[in-house]
Amino acid sequence: MTRLVPLLAVLCLGAAPAAAPGPGNPPDPIAGQLFPPEAVMQHQKRIGLGDAQRRSITETISALQAQVLEAQWDMQAEQQKLVELLARTRVNEAAALEQAGRLMDVERRVKRAHLAALIRIKNVLTNEQQARLRELGARENDAK
Repeated sequence: MTRLVPLLAVLCLGAAPAAAPGPGNPPDPIAGQLFPPEAVMQHQKRIGLGDAQRRSITETISALQAQVLEAQWDMQAEQQKLVELLARTRVNEAAALEQAGRLMDVERRVKRAHLAALIRIKNVLTNEQQARLRELGARENDAK
């Protein structure tokens, strides 16, 4: 379980709004429809999470962790290539943009994997559990 903690932070970033809601920052409508894994784990007893559900969520997170680890290696390599292109006195714009595209493709893969995991987690939860998590989330937001 401890190896999941760093991944949960990454997952939550994908599910959380980019900025806090406010006058200039409306809430993220996509994040509002999904449940960060740490919220599910934090409230597992309150929502009545079953053993099979817990196993399914853990398997989802483990699979995501493997995908993200591989993508992090790829992302680092692609980023380094872009840095090398940009470090030149004269930057070959076409080459730099092509390399940036490769880097963004890896980033897209990571975001897609995060979204897929969050969707799988949501689909494991019953309607009642989802409603309860929304309620608990609203209470936590009101307390802030």
